[in-house]
Amino acid sequence: MRLLRKVLIPLVDNRQNESFLIFLDKVEDFFAKILSLAMIGVVSFAILDLGVVLGREMLQPTIGSFSSTLLKVFGLFLNILIALEITQNITSYLSNHIIQIEMVIITSLIAVARKIIILDFQKISESELFALAATIFALSICYWLVRRTNAKYPRH
Repeated sequence: MRLLRKVLIPLVDNRQNESFLIFLDKVEDFFAKILSLAMIGVVSFAILDLGVVLGREMLQPTIGSFSSTLLKVFGLFLNILIALEITQNITSYLSNHIIQIEMVIITSLIAVARKIIILDFQKISESELFALAATIFALSICYWLVRRTNAKYPRH
């Protein structure tokens, strides 16, 4: 009941905005820490999965299927890299309380690159390929604009 009062009173009383904002900040930090721990678990399982796939392919190589195995391994590596980038985004948020858009764009570019690397060009339509190209172009322009703005107006 005391917790409920602590949350509800600041919602109505404008004089307590500062304490409510502090409470929200603590809640955001808590969830960001939970997400960080979850991402560590995801990365750990992805590395374990990669190890199993590599081990299986090294112990029982199949002649003629190296390129499909290579694409699978590249996809797993990029999955891990994407998960690490997301973890870095969360860590950056925890330390600065700022979502760094440049890191988010880089993570998105890695995800699109992963999609292209593992893409089966026999099964994709022209419109899907055009959509991927447009996505890469848009993310690249965004990244260029953010880098240019950051260089022009440094934070500190």
